[in-house]
Amino acid sequence: MTDTTSGRLLRLLSLLQARGEWPGPELCERLGVSARTVRRDVERLRGLGYPVRASLGATGGYRLEAGAAMPPLLLDDEEAVAIAVGLRGAAGGAVAGIGESSVRALAKLEQVLPGRLRRRVNALHAATTPLTGPPAGPAVDPEALAMLAVACRDRERLRFGYRDREGAGTGRLVEPYGLVSAGRRWYLVAWDAGREDWRTFRVDRLVDPRPTGVRCPPRELPAADAAAFVTRSLAGARPVRPAVLTVHASAEELAERFRVTGEEVEPVDERTCIVRTAPDSLEWTALRIAFLELDFEVREPPELAGRLAEVGRRLLRASGGAAR
Repeated sequence: MTDTTSGRLLRLLSLLQARGEWPGPELCERLGVSARTVRRDVERLRGLGYPVRASLGATGGYRLEAGAAMPPLLLDDEEAVAIAVGLRGAAGGAVAGIGESSVRALAKLEQVLPGRLRRRVNALHAATTPLTGPPAGPAVDPEALAMLAVACRDRERLRFGYRDREGAGTGRLVEPYGLVSAGRRWYLVAWDAGREDWRTFRVDRLVDPRPTGVRCPPRELPAADAAAFVTRSLAGARPVRPAVLTVHASAEELAERFRVTGEEVEPVDERTCIVRTAPDSLEWTALRIAFLELDFEVREPPELAGRLAEVGRRLLRASGGAAR
């Protein structure tokens, strides 16, 4: 085979490994060749041992099937490094029982990595110190997570039971869009067919998720991406109780120390500003602002002033009455 043909075969193999099934016309467009050339290249891959299945008809396409005799997975340099770094960080993640498996997989991968890539991975690992903590909430089943990822990729409908925050269960039929990792939580963004609307589902609350074998057409998500949709959904799920404070510090200093956005801070002068924020809870806001070592006054709500008074009394009791 010529270099051009070899390069095209590698590109075709990479595309087939990236997704469940490719329509023939789309492969032709991606590779810039005719349908006849794609058929010839598929036959060449089969001759090399790759089990490529073709489906006939106007919407026919090609699928790379898994099997015990599957030749090695094709990865480019960046993909290999990304996988190695991801495996090293998986032990402290939020997926149940995946730590030991990640170590074994990493050992196998690093054995076959070229020296130049192994050095890149080792340099990244040596320069990075993970900040870990105790488990925070239930972990996610890795098999379920992998199945959800495949369903999102292949646009295949899913059925599952779902428990809400009170523990009540409902049955759902959804068209999955994407998965979002938020700290130690995983969320599935999907179109809920029963409610005819977009929904966010916590993956650890899914019960017996299973694919239906039914493909669904792509839908337009009412957000920039899945992460933006989850952020908006979580913000809408909690009651918003905005807090307004006058802080005796510059807007720049407050934005840095209080970790608020520029839109939440209104400068009054060089040493005073007003901050308007919608916190998760007034208790958390009271603790954060109390330890800033900045003078401030609460403008609203009155409940925040009460929380601060409670925090102050508790701290005085803990210190044995430091007013002495």
